[in-house]
Amino acid sequence: MDPMISSDSHIVEPPDLWERWLTPELRPRAPKLVKDEEGGDAWLYNDGGAPAPLGLVTVTRGRPREELRWSGARYSTINQGNFRGDARVEEMLEDGVVAEVIYSPQRTMRHFMLGTEDDFHLAGIHAYNDWLAKDFCAQAPERLIGIGQMPSVGVEAAIAEMRRCKEMGLRGVLLSAWPSGNLNLSEADDAFFAEAERLGLPISIHCGLSARGKVPSKPKTPTEEKAARGEATGGKQVSALSGAGLDTMPLIMGEIILTGVHDRFPKLKFVSVEAGIGWVPYYTEQMDDRYDRNKYWAKIKLDRQPSEYVRSNWWFTFIIDHYGVANRHAIGIDNIMWSTDYPHHGCDWPQSRRVVAEMMKDVPAAEWRKIVFENAARLYGIRLGE
Repeated sequence: MDPMISSDSHIVEPPDLWERWLTPELRPRAPKLVKDEEGGDAWLYNDGGAPAPLGLVTVTRGRPREELRWSGARYSTINQGNFRGDARVEEMLEDGVVAEVIYSPQRTMRHFMLGTEDDFHLAGIHAYNDWLAKDFCAQAPERLIGIGQMPSVGVEAAIAEMRRCKEMGLRGVLLSAWPSGNLNLSEADDAFFAEAERLGLPISIHCGLSARGKVPSKPKTPTEEKAARGEATGGKQVSALSGAGLDTMPLIMGEIILTGVHDRFPKLKFVSVEAGIGWVPYYTEQMDDRYDRNKYWAKIKLDRQPSEYVRSNWWFTFIIDHYGVANRHAIGIDNIMWSTDYPHHGCDWPQSRRVVAEMMKDVPAAEWRKIVFENAARLYGIRLGE
């Protein structure tokens, strides 16, 4: 089997991240490492909720799906590649993966980004990006491809952080909210897009975007937290069983395309992360139809059809998507990229090679190589072996 690149993987923050990398005077406000109800490790965030366990966002060797649960996982027993770059490379190679694109843990970013002052917001993001570039990815720069987390306190701050990430060797940027800090996409974001285009950095959107504001109320006790997760009654979490991003990513892509972002910045690249690919042909067809029917009264004039921007300016990651693979040519064979989502519980480590072989058994070898290796290598400038 050809070597594989995961276009969407993650980390969990190491226990000492904030002590080592966050501005000293702000460390008392950092996330706190505490114990969950089973004595496992958990992070206490500023959302007013119960501690968030490591359980389903980490991989532990030998743990079958039947034993997956939120609580009880410990830093001492989970795979060390969850948070250490040197160990991560060994775990990747065991899975047949030669490089991974690394995204930030969003529950951690929320601690700094939502409902906080600008200095705290920026300090947390700076600390994470510093650790990612100078510690985790520095262990194997051509195998661990870091994506910098962007702030949303104003375009100037976002541009400054993007430039800093580029200088540190990170290969793309992640938006969790519009860089301007505005509720919706606006002209205020154009300066950021212009600089991303100039720097040649792809902009990723992972499942969706959040407006900056107050953190919503969360369950305050472990019992309430378990009930919210559906554990107390034996129920299932809808969010865990439905496609993440399917309710938001098409709308975000449509907003970017139909507001003329790609006409103003024709070389700007966007990546739809962890929202799958099966929806893309249908949504693209419908976007063309609605544009043709409504562009006159809505006074929207694009240089090209919306579907053309999907092919020229968008890339899409997927984990398991048999329907999308079967309809790969309707999406664009050069625009789709396989991923593991390691170390989240949805990944198939260390069986990714077998799972991919089953999902893509009817895909010709040249197309297979594009989907699992070449597209990501080209987008992020990965040059293994050169």
